[in-house]
Amino acid sequence: MTHLKEGDTAPDINAVDQNGEALKLSDYRGKKVILYFYPKDNTPGCTAEACNFRDNYKVLQDRGFAIIGVSADSAKKHQNFITKYELPFPLIPDTEKEVIEAYGVWGLKKFMGREFDGIHRETFVIDEDGKIEKIYKKVKTKEATEQILADFS
Repeated sequence: MTHLKEGDTAPDINAVDQNGEALKLSDYRGKKVILYFYPKDNTPGCTAEACNFRDNYKVLQDRGFAIIGVSADSAKKHQNFITKYELPFPLIPDTEKEVIEAYGVWGLKKFMGREFDGIHRETFVIDEDGKIEKIYKKVKTKEATEQILADFS
């Protein structure tokens, strides 16, 4: 498992979004990027987090942020999730877990007394030059934007 830290160069992403369009992190140079990893589309916490970013999208854009979500769900699931909740940002269907593993967010989790491997909910803020500026390991799903803006105001 990769252990990235603030100040590290963010691993480049060479993936596709939910529509099969090429998505590279390097294409976002000059903008701050909120790269957020979440376990699964259409679950309560993941939906709350996505909708929080949606509801604050204009504010984040005005502050120079782009948003990219990543989970291991399929492109079709992402398309349905985006349509259902009117999400204005791309989601990466990382079914092979290449991006997830590059950012070190795959690992042992505990939930309701069970242990299993899965995606840890983490958010990375990447600066205009591709460096990791901030890592949020304890994301408040209903206040994800507020957490970020508190550090970047």
